[in-house]
Amino acid sequence: MITSTSNARIKRLVNLKKKRKLRDEESVFLVEGIRMFREVPLDKLKEVYVSESFYKKEKDTVKEVLKDSKVRVEELTDTVFAHASDTKTPQGILCVVEQMNHEINELTSAKCPLIMVLDHLQDPGNLGTILRTAEGAGVTGILMDRECVDVYNPKTIRSTMGSIYRMPFVYVEDLGKGIQDLKDKGITTYAAHLEGTNSYDEEDLTNPCAFLIGNEGNGLRREIADMADCYVKIPMLGQVESLNAAIASSVLMFEAARQRRKV
Repeated sequence: MITSTSNARIKRLVNLKKKRKLRDEESVFLVEGIRMFREVPLDKLKEVYVSESFYKKEKDTVKEVLKDSKVRVEELTDTVFAHASDTKTPQGILCVVEQMNHEINELTSAKCPLIMVLDHLQDPGNLGTILRTAEGAGVTGILMDRECVDVYNPKTIRSTMGSIYRMPFVYVEDLGKGIQDLKDKGITTYAAHLEGTNSYDEEDLTNPCAFLIGNEGNGLRREIADMADCYVKIPMLGQVESLNAAIASSVLMFEAARQRRKV
């Protein structure tokens, strides 16, 4: 059992929690909680750490999940585990997981692609919520520029509720080129934009399509918005001008899902 926060392995976990550069260098990320542990693809699982009190209660569960894995369980005192954890009330289990490796053709190879394109999104919770909602709405993948928040940020990972394991996503250096690649494959692109003349639910979303979603404060960059085949808006009542990026994304994704259920 690891009993000291000065232990080199604990220091590494804390740094992996805080530093994107280190996560990328090792090509790993951290997940916490029993649900995230149960759903992790075993071929991606590298390390498992548990708190003393958690392991007393859940030892059988942990062993059952790991019965086909060679990964060893490392036990920590509750105090040390709390130090390594990213949450105020740790659930008692933390895993080091190999980063996902998706290609852009995974996003576009579906029979009828539905893609979210994110431009300079900054909030970890928004990105995680979009991934989770995307899985529920049948989205085939997410395309992001490098200025978007790190998908492996612990707050993003928590918000995905496990969808990080299943929703394909790709970061690209040049988002404009990425969008052009989608268009070249016959995918219609819709920019969620305040200048939209058409309501989002007036468009035919049963064909291959992609939604362009901009930064929380500034919206889409003009050069990205200009690449869209069509601007769409979500009609608002009252004095509300726009919705949170994750909420707006959810409205659009589930409208596409609704239309496609009827086809």
